[in-house]
Amino acid sequence: MYYGYHRVSTTEQKLDRGVTVIESFCRERGYPLEKVFVDKMSGKSFDRPRYIVLKEDVLRDGDTLILSELDRMGRNKSQIADDVLYFQSKGVRLMFLDIPTTTIDYSSISDEMSRLALETANRVLIEIYAMNAEAELDRNKKRCDEGREAMKARGEWDKYGRPRVMKKEAFAKHYTRVVNKEIDSIALMRELGLSRDTYFRYIREYRGLLNITTSQNTL
Repeated sequence: MYYGYHRVSTTEQKLDRGVTVIESFCRERGYPLEKVFVDKMSGKSFDRPRYIVLKEDVLRDGDTLILSELDRMGRNKSQIADDVLYFQSKGVRLMFLDIPTTTIDYSSISDEMSRLALETANRVLIEIYAMNAEAELDRNKKRCDEGREAMKARGEWDKYGRPRVMKKEAFAKHYTRVVNKEIDSIALMRELGLSRDTYFRYIREYRGLLNITTSQNTL
């Protein structure tokens, strides 16, 4: 049976493009595509719900898994290598459409040396593409880190990410009610409509400002 898999990161929007590429390939080759499984998650982690279902519960010996590009499997070289070996050990054939040699029908090659040469070429190409996928992830992370540091240096850190729900001064005014035991944290969290992570991040900011003020007053 033929299955497809496609992944985009949370920042990408073109989820349908990869699915269409897989569907078109199968239609042109006459492969009866059963389903394309999709995840919208970072390629850094392989702990993706649809990928795990496909890998552990769906694919069987003799099945074929088709991906539009190798980096749709992920962007970790070591994990890609492990998963490629896993699928091979389960008798699942992998086709990466950006590596054309992986789409060649081995059954049509009668010469054993030619078959071995093709398999070797595939292993080398998969390793190279996996290295590039991981390198691209590292480059993107480096760019993001450099961008954040540049924003901090310009004093624009508050512009990074989602807008603040409220200003630091406004939160401090509300939080003094918790300090004075007029209200508890859960009630204030609900009143202000803050998530747990945001609420406690604001508390850390509040305490940091309090420590700075205290230190200045003792000088």
